[in-house]
Amino acid sequence: MPKAQSAKRNSAARGGPYTAPAPKMGTNIFKMNTDLGQHVLKNPGVADAIVNKADLKQSDIVLEVGPGTGNLTVKILEKAKKVIAVELDPRMAAEVTKRVQGKPEQKRLEVLLGDVVKTELPYFDVCISNTPYQISSPLTFKLLALSPAPRTCILMFQREFALRLFAKPGDKLYSRLSVNAQMWAKIDHIMKVGRNNFKPPPAVESSVIRMVPKNPRPQISYEEWDGLLRICFVRKNKVLRANFLGTTSVMDMLEANYRTWCAQNNVILDDSPLNEDEIMDDVPLEEPEDMDWNGFGDDDEDLPDFFKEEADRKMKEKKQPGTKRRRKGRVAELVREKTRRVLEEKTDLVGKRARMCDEGDFLKLLWAFNEEDIHFS
Repeated sequence: MPKAQSAKRNSAARGGPYTAPAPKMGTNIFKMNTDLGQHVLKNPGVADAIVNKADLKQSDIVLEVGPGTGNLTVKILEKAKKVIAVELDPRMAAEVTKRVQGKPEQKRLEVLLGDVVKTELPYFDVCISNTPYQISSPLTFKLLALSPAPRTCILMFQREFALRLFAKPGDKLYSRLSVNAQMWAKIDHIMKVGRNNFKPPPAVESSVIRMVPKNPRPQISYEEWDGLLRICFVRKNKVLRANFLGTTSVMDMLEANYRTWCAQNNVILDDSPLNEDEIMDDVPLEEPEDMDWNGFGDDDEDLPDFFKEEADRKMKEKKQPGTKRRRKGRVAELVREKTRRVLEEKTDLVGKRARMCDEGDFLKLLWAFNEEDIHFS
């Protein structure tokens, strides 16, 4: 019987350690990192619609957030003067750069490597973004705070996040984001985008919105306005009295801000401690179990540092429930009285919940606090 032929003894035939496997047709050069929100838009029709809705001019400078492999980028370059693409992943930055290498468009593409939320952005006219879902909120707030503001922003978000932008008082999704977005910009829904238009498909559906910052901008300080909303919406289902008078960290912050304002305006404060007969217990709230802030729930978004610091401090102290807080001094008592007067007398919002307040209520609240020389920035 003839012997079976043995395999050739060479590394190529055996698939040795230095032999690269033949690439499969139609596969990606690298695997998408879904932890970074890398879901590349693969439908050219959707990409065309997004660019068309931006109503670009030939003189426009466009900021693109998360260009990925450049499917949107090349379409924007066809209509705009320049594209500034901000990309976190070096692999993607190299891929989008390679997309226009050796072409006339190469000189009109600038790629910034880094986190767009932490990056100091240059001037641009229009923002177009297939937004990584985990930075939707901070990116929106950053765009709303820019001065000068962009002419328009075409942004793709997770559908639930987009719905929060349109939410009205009383809606389940009504939040600080809703008030801020509608205060500073006009927002329209453009279209829904199914998950199968992306590669790899995300777990949720998406929506594209148009955000047009108001021009002229409302004549109030963004930092002041947003600082007030942070406090009101940190527990949006509690009455405003609980959020202000019933939260130690908030009163401490307002006292510190008041002291700063007095120092800047040469106002002399009586910082002596209160006498024993002047020390009072806290007035019980509608929901006394929430008088002290002990943690963060599902409603919390982009929480201020002072709440986080307060939570850490309380964990260390292991403060027992029901412990009564004593006044620190005359300044603390003065600030508390000012806050009470704003909520009860000047605005009559003491028993109202943030989720039921509209833009006019928050404007009235901010004006009344500023009248009492209490600020939020």
